[in-house]
Amino acid sequence: MNEERLRQLADRLAEYCIAQRHMLMTAESCTGGWIAKICTDLPGSSRWFEQGFVTYSNRAKESMLGVSAETLSEHGAVSEPVVREMVAGALELGNGDLAVAISGIAGPGGGTHIKPRGTVWVAWQSGDREATARCFHFEGDRASVRFQAVEVALKGLIELVRG
Repeated sequence: MNEERLRQLADRLAEYCIAQRHMLMTAESCTGGWIAKICTDLPGSSRWFEQGFVTYSNRAKESMLGVSAETLSEHGAVSEPVVREMVAGALELGNGDLAVAISGIAGPGGGTHIKPRGTVWVAWQSGDREATARCFHFEGDRASVRFQAVEVALKGLIELVRG
């Protein structure tokens, strides 16, 4: 794990967001605010970072982001429908126009045969465009899974704003 690599990705993201006047919002579960931390570690981040939601529990996902209890019950927190609702909620309830949402199983426990430890769903959305969501299966311990999740989230945001 190399936190400098994450800082470099955040620097690139900042350049694109500033140039295109995007304001970023994060909706994080398994990363516990790490994406927001990396972004706001950069001087001047208030020019392009609007806010972050840390919604670790299902109740927080419902109350803070408007994720439906039915979606959580039917699909589980670590699922495509949930991260899509999380990213949509961040855009609807926040004051930005670019968002990322993430939910996963970092471990060491919590995994199942269907959703093993290291399973992470990420969704990205900009403005009125349809969200993109992807499932990842990361290897390693809890810290490594979380690091990899932050890295792919930042890379996906860069791809989104680059067009």
